Amino acid sequence: MEFSGGTTPPLAVVELKPIEATPETFEEFGQVIEASPDGDEFGPRDAQLDLSKGIPRFYIMHLEDRPLKFSTITHHASVTQCLGSIGGHVWYLGVAKQSILDPNEIKGNRDVDVVQSNCGHFYVPPAVGDVRVFKIVGPKFLKLNRGTWHAGPLFKADEMDFYNLELSNTNVVDHTTHNFKKKNGVVFLLDE
Repeated sequence: MEFSGGTTPPLAVVELKPIEATPETFEEFGQVIEASPDGDEFGPRDAQLDLSKGIPRFYIMHLEDRPLKFSTITHHASVTQCLGSIGGHVWYLGVAKQSILDPNEIKGNRDVDVVQSNCGHFYVPPAVGDVRVFKIVGPKFLKLNRGTWHAGPLFKADEMDFYNLELSNTNVVDHTTHNFKKKNGVVFLLDE
């Protein structure tokens, strides 16, 4: 949007206070997976994965310069994703609940802004007020529910390594991004 004189309005900065990621606080976005004794049988405390739509890819992701701010958020409609820092270092993740729509939900529903992703599925863009930031401390990882919007990993260090479990082609064929700066005039800043 342009105003007289060709200038654009200043961005609104939304400060978010990080919430400690626990199984209870993170429940609507996915799971927090913590250490369990060797020999424990599979159960609800283990990552409930959906890797059925492709070839799983488990790799170490090297990231640099990820300061505590963001203006874009992404989701993957076809897979759960697991992220964790190598060494249990502190990191942060911005999230919003999944908003993928079944095609049957779209018919006659004019109350929401429905978008079709380049990947083919339909979704409702995340609202600014629905974004949360979690702080992940220690030897644990996050399993994101299929379709959970996420921004990060973010961290204070210059660089960090993360293990990442997704599908081999997730970032090519299943990568939908919402740009809060362009669509909402907002950038998020962590209050940490």
